[in-house]
Amino acid sequence: MTLFEMMHAVLADSGLLALWVIASEWLALDARQLVFVVATPVFLLVALWEYQKLKHDPDRMDGREGVKNFMLGAGYQTTELLFAGVIAFPVYSLLYHYRLFDIELNLLTGLLTFIGVDFCFYWQHRAGHRIRWFWAAHVVHHSSPRLNFTTAMRQNATNIFNGTWLFYLPLAFVGFNPVWIGIAYALSLVYQFFIHTELVGKLHHWAEFVFNTPSHHRVHHGCNPGYIDRNYGGVLIIWDRLFGTFVDEKEKDPPVYGITTPVPGDDLITLWTHEYVDMFRDMRIRGPVAQKLKHLWKPPEWQRESD
Repeated sequence: MTLFEMMHAVLADSGLLALWVIASEWLALDARQLVFVVATPVFLLVALWEYQKLKHDPDRMDGREGVKNFMLGAGYQTTELLFAGVIAFPVYSLLYHYRLFDIELNLLTGLLTFIGVDFCFYWQHRAGHRIRWFWAAHVVHHSSPRLNFTTAMRQNATNIFNGTWLFYLPLAFVGFNPVWIGIAYALSLVYQFFIHTELVGKLHHWAEFVFNTPSHHRVHHGCNPGYIDRNYGGVLIIWDRLFGTFVDEKEKDPPVYGITTPVPGDDLITLWTHEYVDMFRDMRIRGPVAQKLKHLWKPPEWQRESD
């Protein structure tokens, strides 16, 4: 018996091996977290490099905010890891069981998976800005007055409960394996980390035409009147060009980062929940139930008159 076999026997006799088999299936949808585990040290190193470049410019870099951004990201990853297998994976498994096609993974179908995920991300991201229920979770990502690499980690721990994962269900129903959908999504987020910076100017025109770049994403984070709700793409910017939401960064109109309504506090709980609080407050305004419910799916700026 080899040493590895001895170690395996110890685990098997302990009963933990069987538990691990169950847990690994339970968390299978979140295999994407393995991508984040590998990428996080790179994120930290790149963020530290940027911090050294910008630390003397408080308008562009705040070390305390950077730490808080990573804490927000850790909260997001924790809830995704713990609850994706409970909430999302059963639904993906059901649709995949009744899939329309059997799609074997190879280089071509892997590329199609990535493009399909990017297409769904565009609509998920667009809904995250134009449907208030989704904006309530996404707003934390936009609430900083700065754009740097740590801003990419500024995510909401409520995302898994918010239902943005629903946008990728058609891919599973077509026949793309949910695990690979999750991995493609994780790789997209890894790419998007690197476009959250002011240190990179415009790239070659062909790259700017096809891909989401730091320049395009600076526009997306701008709260300037001409920049709000533009450039939703993940890896590819072609969806914005196709669906009329693309705006180029203008040298004479530099982006002003943040949101139009100030956040009432700077603690993690407030950052995660303030828009939910405002939304449900607006729903309490007197009126027909149908009007109250509109606050869930109308744009964030929509309001109604009280009776």
